[in-house]
Amino acid sequence: MTTPSSEDEDALASSTADDFFELSIDNVCIAGVDGFFKRLSPSWTTSLGWSREELLAKPVLEFVHADDRKGVIEARTRLHSATPMGPLTNRYLCKDGGYRWFEWRSVSHRGQVYAVARDVMEQKLADERLRESQCVQEKLQRQLMFADRMASVGTLAAGVAHEINNPLAYVTANLSLILEELAGFDTPHASKPWAALVEMASEAQAGAERIRKIVRGLQTFSRAEEERRRAIDVLPLIEMSIDMTFNEIRPRARLVRDFGPIPLVEADEARLGQVFLNLLINAAQALSEAMADSNEIRIVTATDAQGRAVIEVRDTGSGIPAASLDRIFDPFFTTKPVGIGTGLGLSICHSVVTGMDGEITVSSVEGEGTTFRVVLPPAAGAIQIEAAIPAAPTPELVCASVLVLDDEPTVASVMRRVLRSHEVVAVTTAREALDLLDAGTRFHVIFSDLMMPEMSGMEFHGEVARRFPELTGSIVFVTGGAFTPAAHEFLDRVPNEVLEKPFSPTTLREVVQRFVDGAASH
Repeated sequence: MTTPSSEDEDALASSTADDFFELSIDNVCIAGVDGFFKRLSPSWTTSLGWSREELLAKPVLEFVHADDRKGVIEARTRLHSATPMGPLTNRYLCKDGGYRWFEWRSVSHRGQVYAVARDVMEQKLADERLRESQCVQEKLQRQLMFADRMASVGTLAAGVAHEINNPLAYVTANLSLILEELAGFDTPHASKPWAALVEMASEAQAGAERIRKIVRGLQTFSRAEEERRRAIDVLPLIEMSIDMTFNEIRPRARLVRDFGPIPLVEADEARLGQVFLNLLINAAQALSEAMADSNEIRIVTATDAQGRAVIEVRDTGSGIPAASLDRIFDPFFTTKPVGIGTGLGLSICHSVVTGMDGEITVSSVEGEGTTFRVVLPPAAGAIQIEAAIPAAPTPELVCASVLVLDDEPTVASVMRRVLRSHEVVAVTTAREALDLLDAGTRFHVIFSDLMMPEMSGMEFHGEVARRFPELTGSIVFVTGGAFTPAAHEFLDRVPNEVLEKPFSPTTLREVVQRFVDGAASH
């Protein structure tokens, strides 16, 4: 048996190495101390698109991404022994200009570097997709937590509004009565003390009216129940939105109302109000406080050629970059600094408006300002809203019998005072009211609080319908808000009139007069 010579062994080893390089599915290479590839497996050309000659012609570092070269150089300096190095990952330049990720291991032997690099591009892409998915999930989780907190705040705000409306009802009514009494006294107008009293009462009444508007806004914008559409006048809703955002607007710009006639629209008041709130806040935040004197936010309303309501919110702010306009309504996209915006406000606006069969668009010029345009179809049979003409007062008849049911004694007291020319009986529980009806006492109108302990106004209505069905039409519900879903469903179902607190003496008297007139016509 012939023993192989050393030359034969070297030839066999070289042949085996050739086979290894040709068959390897990984990127196998040998690099010299001069930094050039000395030998490459065919998989390098398959992965990167370069020919073998192109890869051998340039230093290895020229194919490595600039951000990864430092790591490659440091790895080389540590390859002073036969101890394997790796795994390390870096990017290699493809002939098409892109980069592919490789995870490689290497060892130094006789002044050369022997390395195996595995293509991990798909793994990197999968990892990136996973990170993006986790990032979106984290954002959604934060938004869900935020939405949960806002729902709690909304519930709290609605409850606070309800509690404010009860005392506000008798504050506003008493102030109106005081002014009526002062006007009725035969006192010389030149009397300074008398004029001062009238002025103080008028200022207090104006302050109470401001509180009423704020509370009304809280009630409107804090609703969390299911969508409830109806034909609404947009202009009062815009005014309410202005009131709610004015502290944000006032230090940044002057507000200009350019209101033209528009039709009623079929919409949910709370959701449409949220649109205007977002647009006004966005406009304010686009403006610098340092230029408050020259900044402007202009709200324009008009009717287009198709009879649709058009509402524009214009600002003279910095504008939106053209590259961002196509994404401005995308969820989580925002041009605001970190911590200022959630990236959901305009997305919600788009969802609300399009859900009402409307359109919302944006136009902007950097350095000049931005205009958001909301277009809504008119409600069925809607007419344009013009300035209201006050109706002539109806002479009051002293012939009404009135029952006031309210668990707040002071509210009942002020209602009795406002209706002092009528026969008024006031009780604080539904049981007392039912006892009066059981005893045969009858009334032209029954004012009933909606939300009461023990027996609510809804339950009282049910008892009246069961025992005295002919009297159910005489009930007028009085409420300070904080409707439960059951209360909303009830009010949608029954035809009875609803009087919201705080009410004016004139409104209360007009309600009674309508029932008196109705009774007289029968």
